[in-house]
Amino acid sequence: MDIGSIFLILALLVLVAMFIGRPFFERKPLVAAGYTPEQNEQEHELSALLAERDRLLNALQELDFDHALGKIPDEDYPSQRAVLLQRGAEVLRQLDTYQKEPSSDDVEARIEAVIAARRADAGRAASPQAVRERVEVAAQVAAPDDAIEAMLSNRRRVRHEKAAGFCPQCGGPLQKSDRFCPKCGAAVA
Repeated sequence: MDIGSIFLILALLVLVAMFIGRPFFERKPLVAAGYTPEQNEQEHELSALLAERDRLLNALQELDFDHALGKIPDEDYPSQRAVLLQRGAEVLRQLDTYQKEPSSDDVEARIEAVIAARRADAGRAASPQAVRERVEVAAQVAAPDDAIEAMLSNRRRVRHEKAAGFCPQCGGPLQKSDRFCPKCGAAVA
């Protein structure tokens, strides 16, 4: 190797090392895009509370299961369960503080919109044209179902006529025309 090749390899190694080590040398704050540090802290606390809730639920299920198996004595079970339930209630209260309450104006507006839609449907439902439309739609929907039901009943009837029981040796299904079991070959009387 000549000296030029060695310098070229060293230059490439330095560039690769700088590319790989770049995250270690940058001094960016670890704040998510668009979030303030307080919001990041709240998100972290919310995530921790959700994880704690899941852990407590799993612990309660395991405690109940172990008690059912008899691994936990009857005198210890109520106290252990009460401690887990109390801690779970505390976590749920803390989670409630993070839940955003919908404003009463939004709720009332949604309720009014639903009531108005129901009233419009009720007014439309009484008209003769709406009744005719519903009957036509029901007939169109029922027609394919009736044809399918007829095909299924024919197939069941044909299969029922062919069935003759089961093989006494292996339990395989037999037809009336079978003299030998198609599964094991045993003679059928």
